[in-house]
Amino acid sequence: MKKSLRELIQAFEQEHQTTVPENTDVSAQQVRGAADGNQHEPVFIVLDDDPTGTQSVANLPVLTRWEEEDLQWAFEQNAPAIYVMTNSRSLAADDAEKINKDVAEAALKVAAKKGINVSFVSRSDSTLRGHFPLEPEVLADSVEKQNGRVDGVIVVPAFGDAGRITVGGVHYAGSERDGFIPVGESEFARDATFGYQHSDLAEWVEEKTLGNTAKDQVIRIPLDALRQDLAQVTSQLLEAQDRQPIIVDIVTEEDLRQLSLAIIGAEAQGAHFIYRVGPPFMRARIGQEIPAPLDEQAVAQARTTPAETKGGLIVVGSHVPTTTRQLEALLAEDSAQVVELDVRTVLSEKRETYLKATAENVIAQLAQGNVVLHTSRELVTGNTADESLAIARQVSSALIAVVNAVAHSVKPKFVIAKGGITSSDVASRGLEMTRATVIGPMQPGIISLWQLADGPAAGVPYIVFAGNVGDDQSLVHVTKTLSHA
Repeated sequence: MKKSLRELIQAFEQEHQTTVPENTDVSAQQVRGAADGNQHEPVFIVLDDDPTGTQSVANLPVLTRWEEEDLQWAFEQNAPAIYVMTNSRSLAADDAEKINKDVAEAALKVAAKKGINVSFVSRSDSTLRGHFPLEPEVLADSVEKQNGRVDGVIVVPAFGDAGRITVGGVHYAGSERDGFIPVGESEFARDATFGYQHSDLAEWVEEKTLGNTAKDQVIRIPLDALRQDLAQVTSQLLEAQDRQPIIVDIVTEEDLRQLSLAIIGAEAQGAHFIYRVGPPFMRARIGQEIPAPLDEQAVAQARTTPAETKGGLIVVGSHVPTTTRQLEALLAEDSAQVVELDVRTVLSEKRETYLKATAENVIAQLAQGNVVLHTSRELVTGNTADESLAIARQVSSALIAVVNAVAHSVKPKFVIAKGGITSSDVASRGLEMTRATVIGPMQPGIISLWQLADGPAAGVPYIVFAGNVGDDQSLVHVTKTLSHA
């Protein structure tokens, strides 16, 4: 049964015999001031397991490669955080482990040469899908290998803009309009690869660590304490030791800022953390204001090269119900041509011939207007989680091969990539981008516009659009804005 936010908070108050203040009055400027006063303030290296983590921030460098020259370029931007796209959510555990280790070691090496203090952020899904606890553990291993220390792992998946909140230690999905349900009861918990049962984050940690970390070993920071006793929260953070998980109730942006002040206070006293967080955490932690959605003028300014075709390319790989509804709305509203990539043909011996013909079709259609390139809506899965991942990689590879052929032939007016894995693969492999700057969101707190710095589509506005965010009309809105810019 769905509940309103007020009902969730009232239930928490009754259970714990407390009163939760409406909100905290803390600004981004206060967080920036506290960070400026912390001599230990690091540059954050955000390992994003798909590119949608950038949707909450603006004006930060993005990398899809972590060679020394790439990291040097990123550090030279003098930004408080650097995003590195690992796409690890699409990888098997062994591959995810290696890529996290490689990024961490490369970043630590370049940072040491430059005399820069860094901290690592494992940015993952606000609906709890991904390689946990593997990725934070690999990052902690890398830090400790360099004689560092990791006291705690701060677990904050909350993403209020997309309707993911945590109250009473329980993580919820939904919206103020429609109500909230425990995330373990949502469609996301039934993920073929990263499914789970528990919505209480401490119980989820116990589940995901296979009991190696019991739920009573997890530090809990409740909403009432967070909103009215900053000193208590800082003290709780300072109690963490030996990578102890820390979960935090979060509903609003101000909650994230209040937590950031407590973290800065703890770090100023020598504490060191690894972070496993949803998209908006980084925005709050670096004291960045909530970026305003970009309008047609801002999109036009982000374009640094003329379009060679009339139309934009909209690539849809996600299969979540939200994406399917958004795609249906776009096709009903827009005059875009549709090119469907049939998954079963992609998995057959006809693959190469079929992909070549599909790319040629897309190129021809772009001359007339917008083109939607999407995989067939039938979800083909394997008998095991690893088999399902392998199939997903084959389908993604086929989609990217078509995009790459298109990019080397023409420059579309814009490119939208719908789905986390899809948007990562389109950027790094389809468009051959290694460096970019995130400009800002297309809607409040969600759907990121990147300015690509290299590759065959350099200068073309690129939209990273998560599969599970926005309402049914969001894809329509974004496409219209880009088409008119």
